[in-house]
Amino acid sequence: MNPIADKIAKLKARIQWGNEMGYYFYLQPVKNLDGARILVKGNEMLIFASYSYLGLLGHPKINAATQAAVAEYGTGTHGVRILAGSIKLHQELEGKIAAFKGTEDAIVFSSGYVTNLATVSTLVGRGDVVICDKLNHASIVDGCILSRARFVRCAHNDMADLERCLTEADPAAGKLVVADAVFSMDGDIINLPEMHRLCKKYGATLMVDEAHSLGVLGKTGHGIEEHFGMTHAIDIKMGTMSKAIPSVGGYIAADKDTIMYLKHVARAFVFSAALPPPAAAAAKAAFEVIEEEPERVSRLQRNVRLFIGGLKARGFDTLQSETAIVPIICGRDEKTLMMCKLAQQKGLFVLPVLSPAVPPGTSRIRAAVTAAHSEDDINRALDILEAAGKAVRVIRRAPRAVVKPGKGSAQPLTSGPM
Repeated sequence: MNPIADKIAKLKARIQWGNEMGYYFYLQPVKNLDGARILVKGNEMLIFASYSYLGLLGHPKINAATQAAVAEYGTGTHGVRILAGSIKLHQELEGKIAAFKGTEDAIVFSSGYVTNLATVSTLVGRGDVVICDKLNHASIVDGCILSRARFVRCAHNDMADLERCLTEADPAAGKLVVADAVFSMDGDIINLPEMHRLCKKYGATLMVDEAHSLGVLGKTGHGIEEHFGMTHAIDIKMGTMSKAIPSVGGYIAADKDTIMYLKHVARAFVFSAALPPPAAAAAKAAFEVIEEEPERVSRLQRNVRLFIGGLKARGFDTLQSETAIVPIICGRDEKTLMMCKLAQQKGLFVLPVLSPAVPPGTSRIRAAVTAAHSEDDINRALDILEAAGKAVRVIRRAPRAVVKPGKGSAQPLTSGPM
């Protein structure tokens, strides 16, 4: 058989088996993306799989900005910005991002994946070294490979291993260190203070992907630097506009010279159509709402503590997560699939993450908490997960008291380095 056709056939067979067993949970048609609930095949479900961390989908100000952009500009642009021109909205969005992230300038791309792919492969090349945390997002890994720089992977969040990689790098080579701020499968936070110190010591440029920390970390949701009480610790600040920001696209915030370089050299900017005006307007308005409504960040951080505390009290393993991404370790793929099926049957929309996406034996439900969840929503989700976990023997012991929010619940998730 043709090797390409063979790969396709194997995946088709796996999906067919999943459908027959009731274990295929992906690409489900959903409706009514409103707050903490969705409609799935006509049934209302409580969703704990949303990246809308601050509950901004459908926000009146964001909707109004989008509608105004369509009225003024239409739904698209003439093509690539470097040739067909940049509309005022693009410039305003980049200015807003730069101000929000405390940098001189910013650039926006058509997706978060493309942002990482383009930026890494543009900043380093043959003769350079790019050092990547072992658990970084696939878009970072693909950018490292595309760059053709020497690609070095260091142990996850291991600063001693990072220093080893830096010391072994050619002193004359350009050195780029790249890491997620919050890791998308485990929910833990990079040790930014030590990573910053090491990059300064060895003359490396530091790039951090804030896809899952924007709007989540820091007292006012400004991200990982605010979380650690630092400023100007990151040279290249990357983020997405499809999670806490309810739009689409990605950005890089940095000094003016770096942004100028990316706008003229990054192939995904030079050769890709401009971000549609409605998407740019929605993103700009969302950054403004985060600053105008800081209570959303406080509510999200309270919900994170409630959910993780409740899971741990019931005997679940949530690894080292202290963010809105919460892994619920089930072990074998089969247990994860069974637990997801039981949860969805009870009206809780959660999704499985199986090997090889995660190491064998660590298959999990990857839950996501948002500011749209009420305390009752969280308790209901915990009860459903507990019942499902006991049914498939992911947990066995009796639950302890569920953690309740107390005084100071609006404070950052942690106050110092990991």
